[in-house]
This record gives sequence, structure tokens and C-alpha cells, in this order.
Amino acid sequence: MMEIRDEWKAGSAYEGFMGRWSRQLAPSFISWLQIPAGSHWLDVGCGTGSLSTAICHHAAPGSVLGCDPSEPFIQFAQNHSEDARLSFVRAGTGSLPHRGGGYDSVTSLFALNFFPDPEAAVGEMRSLTAKRGVVSACVWDYSGKMEFLRLFWDTVVTLDPAAGDLDEGKRFPICQPSALSALFRTCGLGDVRCEAIEITTRFADFGDYWKPLLGGTGPAPTYIASLDSERRAILADNLEKALGRDQGKPPSLVARAWAIRGRVD
Repeated sequence: MMEIRDEWKAGSAYEGFMGRWSRQLAPSFISWLQIPAGSHWLDVGCGTGSLSTAICHHAAPGSVLGCDPSEPFIQFAQNHSEDARLSFVRAGTGSLPHRGGGYDSVTSLFALNFFPDPEAAVGEMRSLTAKRGVVSACVWDYSGKMEFLRLFWDTVVTLDPAAGDLDEGKRFPICQPSALSALFRTCGLGDVRCEAIEITTRFADFGDYWKPLLGGTGPAPTYIASLDSERRAILADNLEKALGRDQGKPPSLVARAWAIRGRVD
């Protein structure tokens, strides 16, 4: 099995690679959750602050606390936030910040599958949620219609079959409706619902697709960073062909996520 540890070192690099798509999808996720105005939120695995910021813009919260174990991500989020209702703290699952009376909404956007123990994480999120509050998460459909990553790993594996173990579609079987729903019910949550949310990822040209993959932050960029210059150039050429280099139009792909929510009874 190929072993390459995911790197999460640079907030700005992650923002260009995945954060821009998180920010595009976050408002739809918030609308789907239907959390009442004035609620107190905890954003677990907040990354560069995509969801926390969107909550302030679209959910009229009483307060939002974003937490993440990556110091560079927390610094990026803090440097790009001016809302008095919003704060960030470095913390990961196992040591999530408490609030007297609990949070009305404890959520996580595109981080659940990266937690060392998702069941323990959802259990901890539930324990921090006020009675009748909502625990929720959203994850990319890595094995299905998260098309720009699906295209990436399918191309990688044709060139380097050993890299199949790194494919997020294979690594994260939890990112499917049945597995997510079973997880939330196992953790004692009621009224569990799971639905798809889709956005379109549009790239100005191949460079707009490729350059963010060179930042060394996240699974796909970490893999690319492990390649020598020759193998990297071969991968780039094959990806450009797969994206339709000869079609004369910018790449446009579907990105589907699974949103799940459950209530604390």
C-alpha cells in the first residue's frame, strides 16, 4: 500500500484548491439546514473559514465559533474575518470547545471524513449540542459526482496503479448516504435526513485547474508533491487531455456533496 500522509500546512494554498468550492456550496448547505436566527453555532474542522463566514452572511446567528487543529488554517480564517459574531480557536475532535447551555447547531463542512474517528467525533458533537439542537455535516461525493477530483484520481491511477490506495473515493466509504445515516443514528441522533447538494466547478482554463493542485495542501496536492518533475509533467499532460484540451472551451464539472443532519432529542 502506498503511504503518503496528507499535508494541511497552508491556508492560502487550500483556499485556492478546495476553499473556493466550499465557499460556493456553503450557502446552499446553510439554507438546507434551516437553523433559526439567533442560534449559537460551532463549526468543527472549519478550515479556512468558508462555512463560518457563510453562516454570518446567511443565517443571522447569535454567535459562531470555528475550530480546526491546523494553526495555518485558523490564522487564515482569523485574518479574513471582521464579523464581531465570529471567532476562531485552534482545537480538534477530542478537545472541542464547550459552551454553557450547549450550541444550537454543531456542524462540519467537508471535514468529517478526515477526523481520526468519525463516530467519536459525531458523538462529541452531539454531546456539545443543546436539547432540540441540530448536529450536521456535509461531505463530498468522492466516489461519484465530485467530478474534478474523480477525474484527477482516475487519471492518476491509470499512470500509477499503486496510488489507488490514496483515492478519496476508496479511502472514505463513509461519504455515502447509507453510511452517513447509519453513523448519525448510531450516535443517538433523531430525525436524520441526508440529501445531495450540487454545484458547478468552472475553471477559466487548464491552469486554473492545475495550479491549485501544486500547493501541497490536501490529499491530491500532497500526492503531486511526491512526484518528480518528469512524472508531474506527464500527469499534467494526461489531465489536460482528460479535461478536453482540444474542445476549445473552459472545463466545467459537477461537484456533488452529501448533506446530513440529525436532532438531539
